[in-house]
Amino acid sequence: MLGMLGRSETIVCVAKCLRAHAARNVVLDPVMVSKSGAKLLADDAIDALVRELVPLALVITPNLPEAAVLLGVGEKEVAVEPERACRDLLKLGARAVVLKGGHAGGDASDDLLWDGREFQRFRARRTITKNTHGTGCTFSSAIAAFLARGATLSEAVAGAKSYVTAAIEAARVWHIGAGHGPVHHFHALWPKQK
Repeated sequence: MLGMLGRSETIVCVAKCLRAHAARNVVLDPVMVSKSGAKLLADDAIDALVRELVPLALVITPNLPEAAVLLGVGEKEVAVEPERACRDLLKLGARAVVLKGGHAGGDASDDLLWDGREFQRFRARRTITKNTHGTGCTFSSAIAAFLARGATLSEAVAGAKSYVTAAIEAARVWHIGAGHGPVHHFHALWPKQK
């Protein structure tokens, strides 16, 4: 799983290593902006990300703001026409796209998988909490973990969606720090919080 890379030089180096080792099942989370609004990817690195890494990815997992940046459109356009956004994102070179819907609001969070043949929607009831820090990275990492265990891409996305949904729900009652708190990555292993 590839996440925050920051600069174009780093992206080029990672892409070179992936090609040298003929990496398979690359999950690319194009991390660009933190939950607090801080920029995590330099403007000049966006082109490098699209040119160097997207074509090496089995799947890219942008959220709505990241998809808008990758496509050079407004976030509202992506939210209103997610299927079109997925089709356009796939044209960038990855073999599949999961458009994460956590930024869309509403009672449910829908993620949309497009593999060039069919759309699959993965829905979960939205948990109201400030403890959502790292949900995108956790989701992409979980997809990679399920793929490493032999799951199909569809099975991996379904498993990741279930895992992250449970991790958010388990952290709902936590009060850690002043900003966005973490999800509960070990919810299946630690006793339930009261």
